[in-house]
Amino acid sequence: MSPSADAHSSSSPAEVLAFTEGQIVQEFGYDDDVDLELRDSIEDTIGEELEDEDCQEIVDAVIMWWREGDGDLTDALVDSLTTLAAGGPIWLLIPKAGRDGHVTPAEVQEAAGIAGLRVMSTVSLAADWTGTRLATRN
Repeated sequence: MSPSADAHSSSSPAEVLAFTEGQIVQEFGYDDDVDLELRDSIEDTIGEELEDEDCQEIVDAVIMWWREGDGDLTDALVDSLTTLAAGGPIWLLIPKAGRDGHVTPAEVQEAAGIAGLRVMSTVSLAADWTGTRLATRN
């Protein structure tokens, strides 16, 4: 896995995630602990609200909030591929080390590999959340 990189203070989190206006982004795992500033930044950048888990149209990208105890990460990653356009990224957002719900990088790597994905990069996105970019194997 790539070493963690901190989000540049001059870039918005959505810019770090490389989202652009007009993209359709589906969100999984929304709960009361998500970072609302990060969500707002993404919605401001794409110019639309995030699509929820029930969205059935093809999406350009996925963000998945995931915590220890949320279930089977491999199954969730496979499910997120159902409506993801070919080549679209999955951003797995996990609580940082030391925070409740933290998932280890080894767990992420294992689940991604079983789901047919590979870890591309990891960045600090918010005070309590780290983002790991996953991509399909080509």
